Amino acid sequence: MTSRVLKPSDYRVMPWANGQGSTTEILRHDDAEGRMLWRLSMAVVAVDGAFSMFDGIERVLTVIEGPGFDLAGAGVHLRADPLEPVAFAGDIAIAAQNVTAPLVDFNVMVARRLGAFDVRVLQPGLRVHAAGGPCAVFALEAGTVSVDATDIALARHGLWLGDSAEFVENSGGVAQIFVQFPVAV
Repeated sequence: MTSRVLKPSDYRVMPWANGQGSTTEILRHDDAEGRMLWRLSMAVVAVDGAFSMFDGIERVLTVIEGPGFDLAGAGVHLRADPLEPVAFAGDIAIAAQNVTAPLVDFNVMVARRLGAFDVRVLQPGLRVHAAGGPCAVFALEAGTVSVDATDIALARHGLWLGDSAEFVENSGGVAQIFVQFPVAV
């Protein structure tokens, strides 16, 4: 198994085109033609407003700091509460509504053509079967994740990324986010 650990200083911060927020791109993987296959990011949402559209992309958003808000538009109304992953298509017009205070969300975007993927919050002590496939763990606070019985320390907003794992356990004292990818990373 090959794996790597990233820390916030490895990430890239970019403002939104509309000037109403920013995105921290944690990691992105493109195909040979430069089209996004998957991306992990964080975004600061401070006010109501439209989300960018991503054709052919499935998204899962998890509020990791601050209050929840609504995602609405194009016949969709979803509630994004803290630490509750919310899935939606990236190619539908959708907007943040009822933003009552600035918040931070963690986003997983995967090209629809790659198939299903999984995003879930790992509470302390929770263990998941990673099915031997590529996966990642994002730490909400500094903590430890155990991958196939090997402990890995993560900084606040740090990321562990591996091309294969059988079992992943949150062996630290705070919640973490687990991502199971559909393709090799």
